[in-house]
Amino acid sequence: MHIHILGICGTFMGGIAAIAKESGHIVTGCDQNVYPPMSTQLESLGITIIPGFSADQIQLKPDIFVIGNVVTRGNPLMEEILNLNLPYTSGPQWLSENILNTRWVLAVAGTHGKTTTSAMLAWILEYAGLHPGFLIGGIPENFHTSARIGAMQSNPQLLMNDVSPFFVIEADEYDTAFFDKRSKFVHYRPKTVILNNLEFDHADIFDDLAAIIRQFHHFVRIVPNMGMLVANGSDRNLDRLLAQGCWTPVERFGIQAGWHSVTHENNVSEVFFMDELQGVLQWNILGRHNRMNALAALAAARHAGVPVKTGIEALHQFKNVKRRMEMRGVVNRITVYDDFAHHPTAIQTTIDGLRSHIGDARMIAVLDPRSNTMKMGVWKEKLAGSLSGADIVFCYSHEAGWAEHALTKLGEKAKCYSNLQQLIAAIADITVAGDHILIMSNGGFGGIHEKLMAHIQCAKM
Repeated sequence: MHIHILGICGTFMGGIAAIAKESGHIVTGCDQNVYPPMSTQLESLGITIIPGFSADQIQLKPDIFVIGNVVTRGNPLMEEILNLNLPYTSGPQWLSENILNTRWVLAVAGTHGKTTTSAMLAWILEYAGLHPGFLIGGIPENFHTSARIGAMQSNPQLLMNDVSPFFVIEADEYDTAFFDKRSKFVHYRPKTVILNNLEFDHADIFDDLAAIIRQFHHFVRIVPNMGMLVANGSDRNLDRLLAQGCWTPVERFGIQAGWHSVTHENNVSEVFFMDELQGVLQWNILGRHNRMNALAALAAARHAGVPVKTGIEALHQFKNVKRRMEMRGVVNRITVYDDFAHHPTAIQTTIDGLRSHIGDARMIAVLDPRSNTMKMGVWKEKLAGSLSGADIVFCYSHEAGWAEHALTKLGEKAKCYSNLQQLIAAIADITVAGDHILIMSNGGFGGIHEKLMAHIQCAKM
């Protein structure tokens, strides 16, 4: 079958492209914005990407068009598909009907931590020899791909009995497509679910927190009673969610009456379930939030049959995910990190995690508030507080004009620029040896990491 994917360079749709290609389908796609790491991944798979959404792409004559949620009415290719009554479907529905319908689906949901927790869970299952399939909204360093079908053995003529029964998916609450306004995750029919946390986000599609809780409850309703919910026991919004009705056993993490950890020096944590010690985790991943992610992944993996001891052994070798506190380079003893944080809670958590690692060294936070919710100014009252743990703050305010006023609470340590080159020059000018620069964006940020390191290299010569 030939599928043509509209919006192929998004992390989710790019993952679908990779899985479809591995399944033996002919895959092509188109998109407006193309940047690494997804563009690099697709190119390595030999998938043709057509720039833009020109209507003449119907001449490819695919068997079906798979539509990403970036596509809206008025898109020229979509309009032509509708005019000619050509077959189309959403990405989540295609995945559900073609890949997930025969699998034990382990879904990771929540406002924060989905990508990292999904990567941890997939790696634990892989380490245990279960060869899971997965679709993750980032590229785990242990796998170097964001998605795969999950074959028990390499076989160019892939048969269903060659496929692992397990599939890990990052379960996003964002809407499915312009023609299907349900959250993506209702398509997945999981058996094991992680609920990491629940906050208001995606103000472009949800009116309030209650609307998000309603979608999460639709998700909870479809988990079978022989399944398992692994829920953050310290999140009151998840308590509200489960109080609306739950038909599935629940294990909680982050509280004494469930999965919890006791952390000692050198990032060593004792892992407990209830009062029983399960093992000792020692790794290089920073932050309390990642210890919480690890607890959730261990619990979910245990439900799939992986002993906790094996799960902890796997996490000793976990290498994190690209763009999650990823060190991009060290120039003149100045360290540059890349992180995907774009919500005040995630921003503060990321800063706290880095602070615990670098101690009193100077931290320069650089934020690109480009998510739809950020651009709408929903978080303007919370933004300054989330950045306060950094010593100096730079904000790229070209799409968030409200940011300059919002960050006045930080006084002189906060600076806003609407021009990228001026921003890079200002950061480079202020840096000194020993600084740590934390760059946070859920987009490509104009290739700022390499440009900044090059500028620092030249400026300090």
